[in-house]
Amino acid sequence: MPASLMRRILVKVGFVLLIALTLSSMVSFSPKVTKKIDEAFRLEVVSRMVGTYRGAATTDRVRRQSIGKIKEIIRTYNQSLNGETSDRIADTVHEMSVKYDNLDVDLICATITHESARTWDPQVVSPVGALGLMQIMPGTGRLMSQHANVAWTTAERVLFEPVTNIRLGCRYLSMLIELYSIDGGLAAYNGGAVRAKKWLASGRNDEVLYEETRDYIPAVLKLYDTFRN
Repeated sequence: MPASLMRRILVKVGFVLLIALTLSSMVSFSPKVTKKIDEAFRLEVVSRMVGTYRGAATTDRVRRQSIGKIKEIIRTYNQSLNGETSDRIADTVHEMSVKYDNLDVDLICATITHESARTWDPQVVSPVGALGLMQIMPGTGRLMSQHANVAWTTAERVLFEPVTNIRLGCRYLSMLIELYSIDGGLAAYNGGAVRAKKWLASGRNDEVLYEETRDYIPAVLKLYDTFRN
């Protein structure tokens, strides 16, 4: 078990012990009652320790499985990416899936896969100037950086850094999905919020969308389904 998990378990157990000792010092019981209380307390401590251990072990197992899956997806599309960068990307994608309730690993990976033209290249640039794994436009990146406490220097320096790019991109995508649902959020991510609103208001009439966005939504959702299965 990782040392960080063990520390959290010991802190929780210590807290329970501290409460018990405090209560015992405040109240006097007969020896028989005290023995029963001690036995009940020991059982409660053991139960809490087992529950905490199981919960921590489950969380760690889920994290390892999630990161392993992300790394496999990365290798599928970019075998030349160095191990350290791959590890950092996988850690960040998992972290964002935990941070944002409306994003999961598969949706984030589907978005990155399509946005990066299936390259998973942290320095990919689109014809219109979007940068990095999640293809963030400089103006959008600057705006998101203000909300994410990211120091803005130049678009290239910030958005070509894969961890920062994913954090900013996921923050933006999560916000859009919260406003417009998954397909509407993807429409807004690709074609802008104004166009996405019109699309939803029209009953999802594709004529409202840019041609690129009409293809973008089903393409990302298809990858999403593939990664989930």
